[in-house]
Amino acid sequence: MSKIVITNKIKSFDKKIYVSGDKSLSIRWILFSSLASGTSKAKNLLMSEDVIAAIKAIKKLGIKVNIKNNICKIHGKGIDGYKYKKNLIINAENSGTLGRLILGFLIDTPYPIKLIGDQSLSKRDFKRISDPLSRFGASFKLKNNKNLPLTILGSKKTKTLLL
Repeated sequence: MSKIVITNKIKSFDKKIYVSGDKSLSIRWILFSSLASGTSKAKNLLMSEDVIAAIKAIKKLGIKVNIKNNICKIHGKGIDGYKYKKNLIINAENSGTLGRLILGFLIDTPYPIKLIGDQSLSKRDFKRISDPLSRFGASFKLKNNKNLPLTILGSKKTKTLLL
């Protein structure tokens, strides 16, 4: 992935946001925090099976996570911080949110990554995610041309699209 240079930095964000535990927000927070530089801290994450699957996924990508006293800390390593390994398998379990969102985060993988899920998730359509991401340079192998398990073959030279 290309380096991003920010010339106009915003001031430090030093405010607290209180949001009740929510599965979709929790999964998104986990994924974005894994790409942030430094430590992100959240209280009251909804610790559902889907959220735990998201935590396991980013741990497989080399991101450190600490959970103690209802506080989750994710030690992000920046936009290029994932450690891609050969023969990596990420299990989204039953989380459609995790399965679909993480593909965009893995688009620059230098090695194929296999995404699997439970029986229910494996029946859902992932072609509607893989087709748009293919326009950025990644390629995908899907079971029956639309289902999990799928393998993402990323691209270190992602394409910029003009919309």
